[in-house]
Amino acid sequence: DKSKLSDRGCEGAPDFIIEIVSPSSRRMDYYKKCTLYAESGVREYWIVNPMTETVQVYSFEDTEDSTQFSFDDSIASGIYDGFVICIRELLK
Repeated sequence: DKSKLSDRGCEGAPDFIIEIVSPSSRRMDYYKKCTLYAESGVREYWIVNPMTETVQVYSFEDTEDSTQFSFDDSIASGIYDGFVICIRELLK
């Protein structure tokens, strides 16, 4: 979002965040950060969980929505047209 750019850099919440969860950060990523990001204006948040080989996708656009995918799925971003990621392909 170019409107967030100033002479000092990027100001405000990012539109899109992908995080890799670890056993020690699980509670923080799924609960605390998710709530904070939704309240801060993040539009989409993906949590990649290598232990369960799942990706939890949160959309905070109009209404809060969450969908779980596997590493084998091709996951399309809800905010960026044509942006699709397959986690399994990234790990090859």
